[in-house]
Amino acid sequence: MSTFEQSGSAAPAGRGRRRRLTDPVTVDGAPTPRNTELLMLAFAVAVPMLAYANVGLAMDDKLPGDLLKYGLGMGTLAAFAHLAVRRFAPYADPLLLPLATLLNGLGVVMIWRLDKAGKLLANNYPAAGNQLMWSGLGIAFFIGVVLLLKDHRILQRYTYISMVVALVLLAAPAFFPSRAEDFGAKIWIRFGSFSIQPGEFAKIILTVFFAGFLMVKKDALALASRKFMGLYLPRGRDLGPIIVVWLLSILILVFETDLGTSFLFFGLFVVMLYVATERTSWIVFGLLMSFGGAAVVATSEPHVKTRINAWLDPMAAFGPNAPKQSSEQIGQTLMSLGSGGTVGTGLGQGRSWLIQFAAKSDFILGSFGEELGLTGLMALFMLYGLVVQRGLRTALAARDPFGKLLAVGLSSAFALQVFVVAGGVTGLIPLTGMTMPFLAQGGSSVVANWALIAVLMKISDTARRPAVEPAAIPEPAGPDRRGPAAGLGAPDQSRGASS
Repeated sequence: MSTFEQSGSAAPAGRGRRRRLTDPVTVDGAPTPRNTELLMLAFAVAVPMLAYANVGLAMDDKLPGDLLKYGLGMGTLAAFAHLAVRRFAPYADPLLLPLATLLNGLGVVMIWRLDKAGKLLANNYPAAGNQLMWSGLGIAFFIGVVLLLKDHRILQRYTYISMVVALVLLAAPAFFPSRAEDFGAKIWIRFGSFSIQPGEFAKIILTVFFAGFLMVKKDALALASRKFMGLYLPRGRDLGPIIVVWLLSILILVFETDLGTSFLFFGLFVVMLYVATERTSWIVFGLLMSFGGAAVVATSEPHVKTRINAWLDPMAAFGPNAPKQSSEQIGQTLMSLGSGGTVGTGLGQGRSWLIQFAAKSDFILGSFGEELGLTGLMALFMLYGLVVQRGLRTALAARDPFGKLLAVGLSSAFALQVFVVAGGVTGLIPLTGMTMPFLAQGGSSVVANWALIAVLMKISDTARRPAVEPAAIPEPAGPDRRGPAAGLGAPDQSRGASS
């Protein structure tokens, strides 16, 4: 079979039909990687099905009754996503969709496992069904982005509109009343029983603004006025944007007590600044301002102060003199990670459900750590690392500066969110209250991250699409093939011969 037949492209000219001047010629007729993606998708659906069966055998000594229905459901959703990519983004990266499907499927299985143990807790509630519904909506959102976003460069037109929309989304929860179950953080917008976390969508929209802004201003921001202690300091007037972003992140932290979104918001801008300007000084300034602002807020905001105290002494909540505002969840998670050891207790055989509702959201990584052990956690981190690596690889392959910055920004936002959540659960940094992408319970997070993967795949499709070579122009037909220069000073040999 020829390369053109493998890639699904039309046969080249001269093989069944004559080539026209408008026919594009692809370099080497590069085949699309969709068959590789389909094979990896089958694996990405099979692994959660095996995990689902394992949980049922461990907890009920029998296979779950809806195992086949679950497998068909996940397989159908993955197949629709694959068909959309095959049709509208044929050259996109073949690993991003299977990786997202695998993480999403494992998250649904763990939430279902915790639902079954939740019957022992009076204040718990089943969430696996809702999570599966949100996963379907997220994949539908993914298909919509792949279908409607013809070219990622169109987003550059909406640079400043994106800034306004993102700031509105970030500030909106501050104007809605919080509930007791929010534990002081104003990061949700609630309409009756329906709730949405706009910060999850704001990270994508904000990345579009940063990419468009830095593509235009990167040369000015790269200028240095003086050198101090080996660092090139930017000009004072160029510090304006980073000062504004820093102040906005602090305001979000103060009014919404949302440590995670503030860190993600500011860290994303600093990373993209460094990538655009290649100035290490921006990283240093960003870290200093981030730690300085967090230190000031931590001493004045009770909710943030409580989280920092729980990070410094996670076992204080279990003592006889435990403070009134203390959190047991970090200490419980550390104990569950310790009981998991290297290989874990086995799916369905841990006790991380004792962390109650947080075991499905903030601390679901602790649930995986107990039942899959350090080995399972390393495998999950490797999956996340592959998503980030494929995103950065897409940035390297992108042919336009906006696409490069956008891919770097989306990959960095994903990586920062994983770091913030994993660091908070393992006690490396204070807890932030963010959700683990694809794994944790939360509809806004699942839908937003599926949209993030879709945008990355569209950038990847444009970057990996073979270049088009211009078709060769044939020589003019007719008996006289000497070209236009004939007759300009050259003797007419035919007439000379006849005379």
